Amino acid sequence: MTDMHNNTSNELKLVCLSRWVAALMVVLLLHGCGGKDELVEEDQQAAELYQAARDSLSARNYNQAITLYKQLRNRYPFGRYAEQGQLDLAFAYHEAGEPENVTATVERFIRTYPTHPNVDYAYYLRGLTYYEQNVGFLSRMFPERISTRDQANAKTSFDYFSELIRRYPQSRYVPDARQRMVFLRNNLAAYEVEVARYYIRRKAYVAAVNRAKFVLETYPQTSSINNALATMARAYTLLDMPELAADAKQVLQLNDPQHPYLTGKNGERGFLSRMFSIDIFN
Repeated sequence: MTDMHNNTSNELKLVCLSRWVAALMVVLLLHGCGGKDELVEEDQQAAELYQAARDSLSARNYNQAITLYKQLRNRYPFGRYAEQGQLDLAFAYHEAGEPENVTATVERFIRTYPTHPNVDYAYYLRGLTYYEQNVGFLSRMFPERISTRDQANAKTSFDYFSELIRRYPQSRYVPDARQRMVFLRNNLAAYEVEVARYYIRRKAYVAAVNRAKFVLETYPQTSSINNALATMARAYTLLDMPELAADAKQVLQLNDPQHPYLTGKNGERGFLSRMFSIDIFN
């Protein structure tokens, strides 16, 4: 009798446990269906907000696009729309003329999505932003004056483009980045020559020589090499070092025999007065 009682008790326990498990599965199933529906609805809302932002961007309504992309980022911080939305937001900032926001958004994107398939564009846009800050509106109007400006942004842009090429050599943005880097190198070299000339005007001849040497060593393939040699020759002459001045002139003669410093077109005195007269550091 005792065994029969125990068996009956165990069977009742199993039945209760089975019913409890079945009820739990029903609850979980219902909850799962509800959660799935919520996720689908959330994804649709994110898609609609993203499309609205894209429409504003296409219509060049950049301020509106920025507002919508920021809403997308805040409401739906995860998922495909949030990822692409960050890149689009950076571009909207770029078109709206807000370079600081471009840089902040791009750097956040690179940190958050380092393996995103379009992360190469983030690197390119960062370099482009600093490049355009260096060139600027007035510099595009007066390109001959670009080399007289501070070159901090140019150096930063050059470094960022270099990073793009190093990390993503097959990126479609590399050819454009390379072309811009050529311009930046020429610009940086020209600026260093301007600094050397400034030192000559301040009678800091040793500093002028060192700056000219820096151009020769750092930017050997640029268009400023000959001007750097002429500046070096001038500084050595003023330092009363005729042999070193002659060496610099000899190299300049090999590179550019028609350079104004050598030919004295309009008179060497006239050329030098023009060459060293503009004070870019007033």
